[in-house]
Amino acid sequence: MSFRYIEPQGTLMISVPHAGLALGELAGNAGTVWSDLPDTDWHVDRLAEEARPAAAGLLVAELSRYVVDLNRPADDAPLYAGTGTGLVPTETFAGEPLYPAGEAPDESELERRRQHWRPYHERLLQTLQAMRARHGFAVLLDMHSIASRVPRLFDGHLPDLNLGTFDGASCGADIEQAVRHLLAGQHQFSWIINGRFKGGFITRHYGRPDQDIHALQLEISQSCYMDEDDPRAFSLARAKPLIGWLQQLTIRLARWRPR
Repeated sequence: MSFRYIEPQGTLMISVPHAGLALGELAGNAGTVWSDLPDTDWHVDRLAEEARPAAAGLLVAELSRYVVDLNRPADDAPLYAGTGTGLVPTETFAGEPLYPAGEAPDESELERRRQHWRPYHERLLQTLQAMRARHGFAVLLDMHSIASRVPRLFDGHLPDLNLGTFDGASCGADIEQAVRHLLAGQHQFSWIINGRFKGGFITRHYGRPDQDIHALQLEISQSCYMDEDDPRAFSLARAKPLIGWLQQLTIRLARWRPR
């Protein structure tokens, strides 16, 4: 199994698709770029575990996004205009090639990688449907992080907290407003809603407020909880302020009820 799973007892499910470090069958071919895994959502699984209310569910991918990107559609249709990475990335966010010239995955390899994509999404879909059947609705928080500066993807320094609701299409207006109030009520972290990161495939695909499934994406700037020059190291003390806010967020989402 290529993911860790905690079954939800309440109405909140947390997804962490990009914190995986395992390269699976690619490990034997690992070079410098592969070994460094520069585009990993470092320690977001740990943040989610620390912040998760007891009744909330958790789904954490264990394979690296370089094996397959779980936040992209299975047909590899582009999500964003301009620069971006696909279902099976062939270069890093900085534009470094992940494969030697002429050795990028072909269509048969893409299909094989989809075999890693499907179980995560099958489990997520089944869980959300079961939550809705039991409680009448479900809330999905898709958690991510990224380096605070990625010139190829965005200008300048990214805000600390980037909430995406696909411009309000992936969740009810009142749940977005509840999180807005939570963001505005603190002054330690900069924030934006539906800025550069409006929500990837998971948020857009599963967020169906008209069908009582509400999805939000949180993209966290790594500078607000870790040393970006030493990404594999995790300091609980350094991350504690962010974890405290994330606990407020997840409690708010777990207690939210549709009007």
